[in-house]
Amino acid sequence: MGLTIREIRFQRVKKKLNKPFITSLETVNERESILVAVVSDRAVEGYGECVAFSTPWYTEETVESCAFVMEQVLKPLLMGKELNGPDEVHAVFGHVKGNRMAKAAIEMAVWDLFAKHGNLPLWKYVGGEQKRIPAGVVVAAKPERMANEIDQAAKGGYSRIKIKISTDSDTELLKEAVSRYPEILFFADANGGFDKDSFQRLLAFDTIGFALIEQPFGEQEWRLHAKASAEMQTPICLDESIESFEDAERMIEMQAGKIIVMKMGRLGGWHETLKIVELCRQHGIEMWVGGMIEFGVSKAHNLALASLPDLVLPGDFSGSRHFWDEDIIYPEIVVENGTIQLQGNIGIGYAVAVDKADLK
Repeated sequence: MGLTIREIRFQRVKKKLNKPFITSLETVNERESILVAVVSDRAVEGYGECVAFSTPWYTEETVESCAFVMEQVLKPLLMGKELNGPDEVHAVFGHVKGNRMAKAAIEMAVWDLFAKHGNLPLWKYVGGEQKRIPAGVVVAAKPERMANEIDQAAKGGYSRIKIKISTDSDTELLKEAVSRYPEILFFADANGGFDKDSFQRLLAFDTIGFALIEQPFGEQEWRLHAKASAEMQTPICLDESIESFEDAERMIEMQAGKIIVMKMGRLGGWHETLKIVELCRQHGIEMWVGGMIEFGVSKAHNLALASLPDLVLPGDFSGSRHFWDEDIIYPEIVVENGTIQLQGNIGIGYAVAVDKADLK
């Protein structure tokens, strides 16, 4: 049975991080986002979250651009529509060029809405099977903080630690840090910090013991990624390069990587993400879910994605208190024994701790 979209509301959310998030591209001290509530004709609410940043350091979309597109372009297209399934939102938004993060925020809310109407947890609604999701955390790129943060993450029970790397990283220091915890899976993330002139420098990271190296080159450097994938033992994983189904196809055709980071916000929502999951399943490409320093609503959607049987590598899943003194959901997300237990409640599984009057 279909449902009709009766209301769409937005709220800005801004919180200071517990500690700066440092990459080769940017240092983030404060996170701003937009919470989306989509209401059906049966007065059920679904929630999504826009994961664009305040400035275009990670993608061309920003909080301000997404706010305009969601309010002025996408909301009018969806208001009053009768939908038979959440995947129909993709077609409704189809003629709007790009703006994937804006589209994803609203589309994710509709998927939550349909899961609630179906009286199912979102993770079950999308075909998930894994009830406990392995937790993974990102540690600082700066050498003076790295060892301490790795120790803290290990004590916190995280099964995977991702280290930000650059051309300036001390490979011997990294090798020592990784070797101290052989039971933990270590990822390296370059955020596109290498180029053709530093290609040989990248090869030095092949002996450290990383399970993968994420996005060593810029998002359009397909040939360099293919060259690194052919010459290195450590698998190359693509993140920023994958913005669409076509990008995933290109990676496979060019053998530019062996692993994909799934970021639903950057891909445009559940519809496109699930298409890429199926493509990777067919071609034996490993996948894991990446984070965007997001609040709990987006993370709840990501946890549902990570419950799918083919996403076996630990994703960017830290507890709510890792980034925030207080998240915008309750109960807060907690890491126990290296995993996060999925909620049995319907939809995203969490209540949203904001005043509904603020959702305009």
